[in-house]
Amino acid sequence: MVDARPGASVNALRPAEVEAIVSAFETFGEKDFSHRRLAHRGSYEGLFWAAPSTVRHVLNDHDLRFRHPPRPPRGQRRPFPDWASHTPGSIWIYDTTHFTAAGVGALFVEDLVSRKWITTVVSAEETHTQVQLAFEQALEVEGLLEPALERAEALGRDLELDGEDELTPILLAVSDNGSQMISANTRKFMAMYAIAQHFGRPSTPTDQAWVESLNGTVKAEWPHLTKITDPAVLRAELDVARTEYNTTRLHSALGYVTPDDEHHGRGEAIRQARRDGLARAAQARLAYNRNQRKNQPNPEDPDVV
Repeated sequence: MVDARPGASVNALRPAEVEAIVSAFETFGEKDFSHRRLAHRGSYEGLFWAAPSTVRHVLNDHDLRFRHPPRPPRGQRRPFPDWASHTPGSIWIYDTTHFTAAGVGALFVEDLVSRKWITTVVSAEETHTQVQLAFEQALEVEGLLEPALERAEALGRDLELDGEDELTPILLAVSDNGSQMISANTRKFMAMYAIAQHFGRPSTPTDQAWVESLNGTVKAEWPHLTKITDPAVLRAELDVARTEYNTTRLHSALGYVTPDDEHHGRGEAIRQARRDGLARAAQARLAYNRNQRKNQPNPEDPDVV
C-alpha cells in the first residue's frame, strides 16, 4: 500500500485570512510595531482571528518587517565647570538609597575624587531637610563649614557655574534631578554655603555612577544592613560600615588603596611603593632561581644567563 501525497495542514490559514493579515500590516503596521499587537488589532477591528505566532509567520513569508521609529538622541553629559579641580575636597556627589526592611532612605555624601564616604543621613523622608543636614554634617567633618560661609559672604551674589567668578564656589555638589535636589530650598541652602550644583541628565543614572557604585557596594558587602528593621540600629551599623569602607577596604578604582589614603594624599605613595616592591621582588626571584640552578650570569648582561 503506497502512501498518498500529504496534503496541507487542516489548520492552515485560508487565502482570505492571509490577505487580511497583510492588509492589516499595511494599514496599522506603522503604529502597532509588533506581530502580537497586530494579531490583537485584527480581532479588535474584526478583520481576522489568528495567533500572534501565525501573524509573525505570515509577515515573514511576505518579507514584511516592522519599522520602529528612531529613539530620541540622548543628550551629551554636561562637563564639570573648569574651576572644579579633580582633587579631593573639590567635588562631592550625593544620592539616596533605600533600606526597605527599616522603611527608611539613607542619603550618602561622597567625595567624587577620593571616593571617601563622608556622611550619611537616615530618614523616613526625602526632602530638602535631609539634604541640608547631610551637607552641614559633611562640611563640619571636612573642616569646611566656616570657610564655606566666608566664601559665600565674599561672593555676595548668586553663584555662577561658568567659572568666570574671581571667587569660585568652595565645592561642586553633583546629583540627579530628584525633587529634594532641585528644590528652591536646596538651591538657597547651597548658595548660602558657596556650593554650586551640577545635575545629571534625566533618567541617566550613569551620570551619577560614583555614588550609585557606593550604594551597591554597601548593600553587597554589608548585606546584613538590608535586613535591619530598626532605623536606629541601621544608623549605627551604617556608621560602622562607613568607617570600614573608608579606612580598611581597598578600592579598585583608586588602585587598591583606601579612600582615606587617597583623601589625605597618601594614595600615590602607596601605589608607587607597590610598584617598587614588585620590581624588587622580581629581581630577588631572578637572583634566587639563578642561584638554585647554579647558573652563572652573563658578565656582559647580568639579566642573561
